[in-house]
Amino acid sequence: MLDILLAEDEADLREILKERLSAEGYCVQGAGDGRAAAEHLARQAFDVVICDVRLPGIDGLTLLRTIRSNWPATEVIMMTASIDVAQAVLALKDGACDYLTKPFDLDELMLRVRRISETVTLRRQLQGARGELAAGRGFDPTLVGESPVINRLRERVAMVSRSDVSILITGASGTGKEVVARLIHAGGARRDQPFVAVNCGALTESLIEAELFGYERGAFTGADKRRDGRFKAAHGGTLLLDEVAELPLSAQTRLLRVAQEGTVEPLGANTLVKVDVRIISATHRNLAAMVKAGTFREDLYYRLNVIEMPLPSLSERAGDLTLLLRHFMQKFTPAGAPLPTISAAAWNAIASYAFPGNVRELAHAVEHAMVLAGDREVELVHLPSALAGAGLDLGTAAGGPLTVVRPLRLALHDFELAYLQRALVIFEGRRSRAADALGISRKTLWQKLRHAPSDGDPPSISAAIASQL
Repeated sequence: MLDILLAEDEADLREILKERLSAEGYCVQGAGDGRAAAEHLARQAFDVVICDVRLPGIDGLTLLRTIRSNWPATEVIMMTASIDVAQAVLALKDGACDYLTKPFDLDELMLRVRRISETVTLRRQLQGARGELAAGRGFDPTLVGESPVINRLRERVAMVSRSDVSILITGASGTGKEVVARLIHAGGARRDQPFVAVNCGALTESLIEAELFGYERGAFTGADKRRDGRFKAAHGGTLLLDEVAELPLSAQTRLLRVAQEGTVEPLGANTLVKVDVRIISATHRNLAAMVKAGTFREDLYYRLNVIEMPLPSLSERAGDLTLLLRHFMQKFTPAGAPLPTISAAAWNAIASYAFPGNVRELAHAVEHAMVLAGDREVELVHLPSALAGAGLDLGTAAGGPLTVVRPLRLALHDFELAYLQRALVIFEGRRSRAADALGISRKTLWQKLRHAPSDGDPPSISAAIASQL
């Protein structure tokens, strides 16, 4: 239900309106003059303000401009006498959503408030949906692994979460920079306030300042209404500037001012807006080298880089691969379904691959394989082609979980099966072409692919992997 502030100096009318609005189920606060209304606004956020144009203390138009500047999500309905219609039109230009000319029908006011209620409800639903998408599938706010570098990273996250200093997270693409930023936010005093992420590399130079700092209506072509920027949206919480190295120098200059003074100036405005935001930046680039090259401001670099947190690549996280594999398999397995097993060839391909895309690439590979495998064992043929190419060598990675000695017959079977599956990958599943290249018939290829060791054979490498998972 809506929270409504009713600013009206006529006591009788104020009580009538308050009683009717309350009967509709709205939470209503009354104010007899502009100063009292401003005090209410300072103490509480309102969805709607119903305000007379002529108020003692602070007039209605001044109060409207204050609301638009400080509480842009609050809708304002102005009430005016018939002789003040010109002022009502001015109020609409200043951002009021509607106006009523006294005397007016109470049902008309209720209708307009109900329309606002529907709009507010839709807006909240949209914000909720955007939040779910932002934190939805493909994002896990956890650090998976027990390697020394990950344990040290956990300790550092816990340490920096206690402060409000600016953090610079560095590391190759796919190492989990946003995951770490969210963990820092979740572990600090701002955890219940907004976390807003903006990818600086995904916006054009002409749009980045409008996106970060907001703009007023008419600030540029196409700006048909004012919009808060990401800094205002993150007020009280944390703003992640992902790929901060992609900011143009003009935006870097304005960002420095925000970081130093805690104020933003929307495009087209001549007033500063106070914001309280913790800034976390992330980049895969070498900012220090960019400073030397003159493409990144040195003063901004030191302002953002109070504490640097470098993230390790997946290749530096010895021992974490099995834990990450289990984590993503659990994530992509439907609820109630058993965790699938992995063939020896598929595991070897995963263990042998360098993963230039790091943890993000591993997550993609697991999802890709599980979709193609369905409810069957994950085989080499189910992996993305880049990983499948790493499965030609069936030796287990040093230190991996599958250092075992197996009967030669079974080892040869696994080698043959992996070789055939690799041929299918190369020929994109076309068995006739794969059989021709292998020098065997299509029927022989089919028989070899479906052949399995007898029940009396030792457990397969797939079962060994499953036990590790």
